[in-house]
Amino acid sequence: MKKQILFITLIAALVVTAVLFISSDNLEKTDQVRPKVMSMTSSVEIPDKMIFAGETYTFERYDMRERLDRELNSFTYFHSTTLLLIKRANRIFPIIEPILKQYGIPNDIKYLAVIESSLDPRAVSPARAAGLWQFMPTTATESGLEVSAEVDERYSIEKSTVAACNYLKGAYNKYGSWSAAALSYNGGQGRITSELRNQQTTESLDLWLVEETTRYFYRMLAIKLVFENPPQYGFIIRPHQLHKPIDFKDVTVSTSIPNLVSFAKQNGLTYAQLKDFNSWLRSTKLNVRASKSYTFKIPTRESLYYKKNEGFKVHDMRWVTE
Repeated sequence: MKKQILFITLIAALVVTAVLFISSDNLEKTDQVRPKVMSMTSSVEIPDKMIFAGETYTFERYDMRERLDRELNSFTYFHSTTLLLIKRANRIFPIIEPILKQYGIPNDIKYLAVIESSLDPRAVSPARAAGLWQFMPTTATESGLEVSAEVDERYSIEKSTVAACNYLKGAYNKYGSWSAAALSYNGGQGRITSELRNQQTTESLDLWLVEETTRYFYRMLAIKLVFENPPQYGFIIRPHQLHKPIDFKDVTVSTSIPNLVSFAKQNGLTYAQLKDFNSWLRSTKLNVRASKSYTFKIPTRESLYYKKNEGFKVHDMRWVTE
């Protein structure tokens, strides 16, 4: 009996060995026929030059090319964040672009807001910079914005954009280039002025600065490239997938409001919706001083809802694929 079991086991082992040998031989032959293909992510092509805010930038020099390469690949493959930026822009850009034009600021400067806050009007940095344009409290008050326990106009899209325009126009008049103006917005005019002097150059992009400021302008260049041709960088967006623009009516008040929850209900909104579109409100009440007034953005009820088969407003048709 033991001999019989041993014989059966031996036969089984020989059969398994033969099967493995044949399979291995076939696999080897298949691999010889099948082309060797590696799974990889393609690096983004860097343009030879581009125009930003009316100024031409070329990318032949190693540092300029490699810095743009870093930022452009980063935005291209940081998919969820970049998609969200484009979606938000459909709501934010129509508000800030007319203000930039009114103050004589190049339209491309809107990308500074993209880099500063990811187009989130309620963004707050670890250093306490706040709003779409990320003003620090002191800089905000110096720029004419109210910052108090009840009102913080850094969170007002319109008023903070005006303040940013005034700052950037002053910086441009001082340095003569939008790249230097943008770098000073991040690093401070005092720092840029002293480094231009200390490093004996007139070109701000030649400066050795802290990494955040060095990357800053190249991030603006990179996101402009993506925004102007999303499909080239792999982003396919349908019109209805963008954030819906909101229609507002302005309600100006010149008397105090003891309860903003009641005020919201009187205007057909929840308190959350009132705060969402008027994030400059920092309390549940609003004390209005004599000769002072505040304007609320009250969304129309119809614009609060996404509706099927509704004609959807697309701010820039380059963003979408039909």
